[in-house]
Amino acid sequence: MATNLTGAVALVTGASSGIGVATARQLAERGASVALVARRTDRLEDLSTEIEKAGGTALAVEADITDRTQAEAAVQQTVEHFGRLDILVNNAGLMLLGPVVGADVEEWERMLAVNVQGLLYTTRAALPHLLRAAEDGPRRVADIVNISSIAGRVAWNGYGVYNLTKFGVNGFTESLRQEVTQRHVRVGVLEPGGVDTELGSHNKPEVRDTMIDPFYEATEVLAPEDIADGVSYIVTRPRHASVGELWIMPTDQV
Repeated sequence: MATNLTGAVALVTGASSGIGVATARQLAERGASVALVARRTDRLEDLSTEIEKAGGTALAVEADITDRTQAEAAVQQTVEHFGRLDILVNNAGLMLLGPVVGADVEEWERMLAVNVQGLLYTTRAALPHLLRAAEDGPRRVADIVNISSIAGRVAWNGYGVYNLTKFGVNGFTESLRQEVTQRHVRVGVLEPGGVDTELGSHNKPEVRDTMIDPFYEATEVLAPEDIADGVSYIVTRPRHASVGELWIMPTDQV
């Protein structure tokens, strides 16, 4: 098992909280240099300091990936600083729930911008570097891991546009996998169930009260580290093995 990522460079979006923080820590612990990409600079700098104090290597990159220019610049800054890019973890995401009837269209636009456009912009910018790493890098393989959701597998009342974004991520992931897998860029999707993050906190109070808080009160949800374990598993497979889909659920979530 190729568990050592020494010499590899990873870029993690949404690295200022939750799954992004946990993933960045684990990849750094395995030896990767990690670019931390998000909008909240203070949190990125704190995480970068923490990783480096623990003996790792990190770079804080402030960027709003919903802006194509900033997404491209984040990838370029990573490559200029570390000299390469081997792993992309598209983790940044937004979940705003509620009925379609009478919905706030601005919430739809924000979800589409982060969950779909941001992922596309970052992936497009990273692909030339990942293809190069797969061809001549020390691992001779590169990885894209897209963080989707169980909501990319199952549709529920009140999840409509969030479902749309995550079903879209799943479809895009498989299409891209088929396009680049024979060039040894592995593309996989990780679909968590309920995780203890701030994802639900961005919703309106009535949505939190009726859809989110009751679920978290009744379920022993996953920790961000559980999802980071999954990311680490995907990117440390031997070169000949690719994980196309990994679904991680709380044991008591139906």
